[in-house]
Amino acid sequence: MKVVLAPDSFKESMSAAEAAAAMARGVREVLPDATCIEVPMADGGEGTTEALVDALGGEWRSVSSVDALGRRITARYGLTPDGLAVIEVAATVGIGQIAPAERDVMAASSIGVADLVRDALDAGATRLIVGLGGSATTDGGAGLLAGLGAVWLAADGAVLAPTPTALAALDRVELSGLDPRLAGVTIDLACDVTNPLLGPSGSAAVFGPQKGATPEQVPVLDGMLARIADALVAAGAPEVREVPGAGAAGGLGAALLSLGGRRRRGVEVVAEAAGLAAHVEGADLVLTGEGSIDSQTLAGKTPAGVAEVAGRFGVPVIAFAGRLGDDADVLVGNGFAAVVPITTGPCDLPTALAEGPANLQRAVATAMRLFSFCSC
Repeated sequence: MKVVLAPDSFKESMSAAEAAAAMARGVREVLPDATCIEVPMADGGEGTTEALVDALGGEWRSVSSVDALGRRITARYGLTPDGLAVIEVAATVGIGQIAPAERDVMAASSIGVADLVRDALDAGATRLIVGLGGSATTDGGAGLLAGLGAVWLAADGAVLAPTPTALAALDRVELSGLDPRLAGVTIDLACDVTNPLLGPSGSAAVFGPQKGATPEQVPVLDGMLARIADALVAAGAPEVREVPGAGAAGGLGAALLSLGGRRRRGVEVVAEAAGLAAHVEGADLVLTGEGSIDSQTLAGKTPAGVAEVAGRFGVPVIAFAGRLGDDADVLVGNGFAAVVPITTGPCDLPTALAEGPANLQRAVATAMRLFSFCSC
């Protein structure tokens, strides 16, 4: 029997790789001769790099960089043997790295992300997967582009820092200094956000307040993003401000789209990179899961993406979760044969997190006994 184990992380309890390993132990507890294929998964958000490094036998690379406020940090990204670099923007400019009282969206820049991209190019990367999410910035990716060689200029020719405050004086941008190696690299944006760059559904209006922008600052940021978009088009970059996802990560989506990137669903990017379809083909069963499952899981979360791949081959899918929402039953019949909680009864959160691997192993073993019985 061939079983593919393709879970996301169970946040604060297990990484995706640890969850896959627990699932494999549960399967072998019942079917010792089963072939277990472990494929750690993610949906483009936190944990994407870790999942792909584990799934593809990659390595972690540490880089000296700066956070969104320019403070020195060490960040890391993943690099696989075939030249795929997996970068999460939150590794450098993540909002979680800045205390709420210190957040200053007008001074925040995405320039730190460029350190990871340059290091990846130096290491010979030919493809980039960039996980967009959790940034502390609303600079339209001006920092990223500056770190890669773009020059933002005022009307008098003065070079501007790539922050919203400084870019209030933006007149034009010079792109001739962009790293020429970017032209030979494929860039996939792992992103489920579809917001455009500007307007009431844009980056500043929707996400700016989450990063500390006041009601008075939101229109200022939106105007600054419009000037960035105008300057890029005038310099020969493609028009991307209305492209879905341009507003992701404070406009980093727009900057990466202007470099030729393409936005794709996060789980789709991860599934492709991890070769999930090839593993699922010919399998008897697929197991997936994550910390919490409810009706929203069907809207692009990892288990739904895994089920979509399995559905192409007619392979049944069972999903496991630390917490099942009251509406989780809607998944049954919508790509899933069953959804299973891993806890056996009420318990406090710290206990549930600590016992997650053992609970997952036990739940999988129970499910396998039932699956084997029903398959007889």
